[in-house]
Amino acid sequence: MKTDKFQNKYRIPSARAVWHDYNDGNYFITICTKNREHYFGEIVNGEMILNDLGIKLNELIVEIPSHHPYAKTPVYQIMPNHLHLIVCIDGSRVACRDVACRVSTGETGENNKMQNIAEQCGLVSIAMGGMKSALTNHAHSNKIPFGWQTRFHDHIIRDQEEWERIANYIKNNPASWENDKFYTE
Repeated sequence: MKTDKFQNKYRIPSARAVWHDYNDGNYFITICTKNREHYFGEIVNGEMILNDLGIKLNELIVEIPSHHPYAKTPVYQIMPNHLHLIVCIDGSRVACRDVACRVSTGETGENNKMQNIAEQCGLVSIAMGGMKSALTNHAHSNKIPFGWQTRFHDHIIRDQEEWERIANYIKNNPASWENDKFYTE
């Protein structure tokens, strides 16, 4: 990271791999809710029962490829206070590289600043940020208390064996909820 401060506030250095651009590949993503609050429903007898906000999150996950054609989410599990996904990014499906065609390529002011930020974060962050933003906007417009933890955890999936191990973990997460590191009552 070039600076320790942004808008005069200290920043936590990125945990992202500096040698990887996050514009291609398969990723294991975990996104937590703010303070690990149970916003999406509850586990009952080893099965996740989604509430209204959890149902909306499920819809948004299914819609990711509609908004971001380069992204697919073949495996995911919504938990009471977090979300696990395998996200597959195919950077060759991006028609233009100016922040996935979302920001003007103008050279002035805020647009240029936002373009530079988004280009640094990669397509994974753009897709996950879009989903997080859409759910936050839905919650706020419906006066539902809600918040995400800033950032998200990611792991680059390197081979088929790792893919299968992670996919099994995600699918079985509700059944092993009480042993999960994100477990809270």
